[in-house]
Amino acid sequence: MKDIKGIMKFLQFILGTALLLTAEGYSLRHFKIGDQIFHTRDTAGNDPIQGEDMAFWRQDAQATLQKQLKLKKKVAKAKNVIFFLGDGMSITTVTAARILKGSQTGLWEREKLSWEEFPNSAFSKTYTTNAQVPDSAATATAYLHGVKCNQATIGVDSNVKLNDCEAQRNPAFQTTSIAKWFQDAGRSTGFVTTTRVTHATPAATYAHVASRRWEDDESVLESEQDPELCDDIAEQLIFGEPGKNFKVILGGGRRHFYPEDKFDIEDGKPGYRTDGKDLINAWKEEKASRGAKASYIWSRDELMAVDVKNTDHLMGLFSYSHMDYVINRDTVMDPSLPEMTQKAIEMLQKDENGFFLLVEGGRIDHGNHYNSPRRSLTEALEFDQAVQVALNMTNPEETTILVTADHAHSLSINGYPKRHSDILGISEVSDNDNMPFTTLLYATGPGHEITENCSRSDPSQADLTDKEYQHTSAVPRNSSSHEGTDVGIWVTGPHSHLFTGVYEQNYIPHALAYAACVGNGLTYCDYSLNEEANDL
Repeated sequence: MKDIKGIMKFLQFILGTALLLTAEGYSLRHFKIGDQIFHTRDTAGNDPIQGEDMAFWRQDAQATLQKQLKLKKKVAKAKNVIFFLGDGMSITTVTAARILKGSQTGLWEREKLSWEEFPNSAFSKTYTTNAQVPDSAATATAYLHGVKCNQATIGVDSNVKLNDCEAQRNPAFQTTSIAKWFQDAGRSTGFVTTTRVTHATPAATYAHVASRRWEDDESVLESEQDPELCDDIAEQLIFGEPGKNFKVILGGGRRHFYPEDKFDIEDGKPGYRTDGKDLINAWKEEKASRGAKASYIWSRDELMAVDVKNTDHLMGLFSYSHMDYVINRDTVMDPSLPEMTQKAIEMLQKDENGFFLLVEGGRIDHGNHYNSPRRSLTEALEFDQAVQVALNMTNPEETTILVTADHAHSLSINGYPKRHSDILGISEVSDNDNMPFTTLLYATGPGHEITENCSRSDPSQADLTDKEYQHTSAVPRNSSSHEGTDVGIWVTGPHSHLFTGVYEQNYIPHALAYAACVGNGLTYCDYSLNEEANDL
């Protein structure tokens, strides 16, 4: 009898809970025992967002159509090109960042990132000459030099294999970047990054190396190569072409520029160089030998105080290694990406002939590697602000602005979370193991965790707001691997219409060079002159 009463009480509990969940927008397939929810949510039962009826969506689509019909090609020489690179900024990262931004503005899924208002967009294929899934070095060579190359090499073609010092030194295998093309045309150049200035993306504007790891002479020696024969990346920035000609260098990575017996001004850690060279002093001396006014800085206050009118060259190294994530940053000591972007444009705009600027949101990638979308997405939102700074400071009739990524990441948006859900929160409950899972998950990385009873960890028992929290990955890895899907390209300004399809990644600088009339390929200036001649 007691067993029958117990069973009846249990069934009443289930029925009551199911009815409660139905009233809250769950289907009858959903029920609760204690605090645990079983089976999947049926989002078909959720209440729709108020006001999004037939009239709303038709009006929205018609407004978009009218906007598109008003678009006109900007066919003119691009005086300036600003290249924004979101490292590891996959399409999923863009979508998730948009939703996170929308949760802050109240627009939620209907929010837009600054570049999503650009008139033209496309996709690029990111594979390299020896890998389906690329790294940031080979991709940077593609989108800055217009040539695909081998994994982990920079500024060289596929004849140079990893760690091949001899091949690196062969001028026939060395490629040139769009920054060099701008310099050859008598226009100013610079770059801004939240990573080390010798890291893969910024290094591709100036370096030619058989290994992206060769950021200083010690790393060359560790590869059993001779740094006297193969200059490291930091040396090439200070002494080489086009590195020494940059008007603006802003980022992190002081450790690669001074010797091991000199200690960092902020962290107190020793430099990495074994050759005894102080490259920061060498940079100052080289500029002084030219009679140029150069300023080296290392703090936010110094950046804000730069006298732009009386500064010809600006180098700011704001950290020992990479700059801190946004959520960890000391905002008193370290500048933001928008602040660095603003100062860079102020410096480069002095050149009446125009300029090229690379701006990298480099730690978007690092957050994804760590399986930390909270880090990655906050970096992406700061990147969004930097793009808006550039839009506010430049003339769209003479400045082409391009936003893209080098490669994707295995981040995915999962389950069937209802509208206006926290993108960094719980999505729903698995109908297999009856445990909740987060909306954002990774295929690989350090977030893989198996409990003592051989089940996956329960994210509802963790503090998802903790900046150290790592979202679940399917396959354990110390660092999440990149992902091989195509990445987005968004463009505005002169000749943005050249980006309207699916392209090899190395197409990007060729199209930008055409618009800006630089480089050795076909340019708008040559084409327009030929057209005028044909009309005579």
